[in-house]
Amino acid sequence: MTAPIKELNLKGKVAVVTGGGGVICSTMAKALAMHGAKTAILDLNLEAAQKVAAEIEAETGAKSVGFAANVLDRASLEAAKKAINSELGKIDFLVNGAGGNAATATSKVEKMEKGDNLEDTFFGLQLEGFDKTFDLNFKGTLLPTMIFAQDMLELGKGGIVNISSMNSYRPLTRIPAYSASKAAINNFTQWLAVHFAKTGIRVNAIAPGFLLTNQNRFLLIDEKTGESTPRGKKIINGTPMERYGTPEELTGSLLYLLSDWSEFITGVVIPVDGGFSAYSGV
Repeated sequence: MTAPIKELNLKGKVAVVTGGGGVICSTMAKALAMHGAKTAILDLNLEAAQKVAAEIEAETGAKSVGFAANVLDRASLEAAKKAINSELGKIDFLVNGAGGNAATATSKVEKMEKGDNLEDTFFGLQLEGFDKTFDLNFKGTLLPTMIFAQDMLELGKGGIVNISSMNSYRPLTRIPAYSASKAAINNFTQWLAVHFAKTGIRVNAIAPGFLLTNQNRFLLIDEKTGESTPRGKKIINGTPMERYGTPEELTGSLLYLLSDWSEFITGVVIPVDGGFSAYSGV
């Protein structure tokens, strides 16, 4: 006789989502709430966090609270944890979604050629920009985990999902700091999964492919014509499904990785990329 299929088992669980005021992470938080999870929306911008929390409660009926928090500041995170524990209870899940890039860590040219202005190439990148990008993406994943996973340790069970990127596997031109920081997240995800393996805490990651967002639209869509820019055309041509993904298309993997459906899965990074990672270009 086969065992019955498990439920998702998310109802009533407390999920912390960093970067929750943004489009992608707010969509993830709403998906968790739709399955009954109580959500703590963390963002540097308190107003944005509270707005998302209010939308979640209105749309799903699940409890949601917005908090201001800096993922690079221990005291800020500890204060947020205290408030979360008071208003929602012990933390079961953590989605490390806060991240970003810096213009000073981005080269202006894709491939350097003789005669290029050095300021437009690798040699013009600024260490301050590298530090800002790497700290936000990597340390902004590490430090919240140190703070919020303590509850999971007490509970003897929990789930952490880090947000990586397809840049971690195949670095994109012009953005070396962002690509390197996301590759570090993959490595950290695997390391921590092993470290936590006997505690009941599972650690996995999602690597999104290309999504069209307000932050990158100007790079991918020509504002005057509405057509793809040269960079946008490269992305579509390199994606077998020949389109951009949507934030909603990340939620299936998120729910799976945090639910009881994946009880024996830890240390994996799931690409959600329309086939980009599988395509050689020919």
